[in-house]
Amino acid sequence: MADLKERRQKRLRRKRRVRKKVFGTSDRPRLSVYRSNAQIYAQLIDDIDGHTLAAASSNDSEKRGEFAELEKTEQAVEVGKLLAQRAREKGIEKAVFDRNGFIYHGRVAAVADGAREAGLQF
Repeated sequence: MADLKERRQKRLRRKRRVRKKVFGTSDRPRLSVYRSNAQIYAQLIDDIDGHTLAAASSNDSEKRGEFAELEKTEQAVEVGKLLAQRAREKGIEKAVFDRNGFIYHGRVAAVADGAREAGLQF
């Protein structure tokens, strides 16, 4: 149990260190990624107003059936594409990537790759 708390504390420490430099505006929002064991979540955040501009997750109601058939990394790519599509609908073309303290590898990197494929720039 202590190991789990220690890992979480280390991630939160990394998160604070990253968030000192990464800041989202309405023109260039922050793409924040959260990875749990079962799901992956991504959202575009305007830090000035404190609003979420667009969000997508592997638990999204409109795509849940499609995501159930895919592996976790493939789900992450699709979440990135879905988020980029929703961002383009709102006129957002650029973002700042926030890995949220997670290592830029695996599913976190897959979200970024999917968003880039769909046209979001960062």
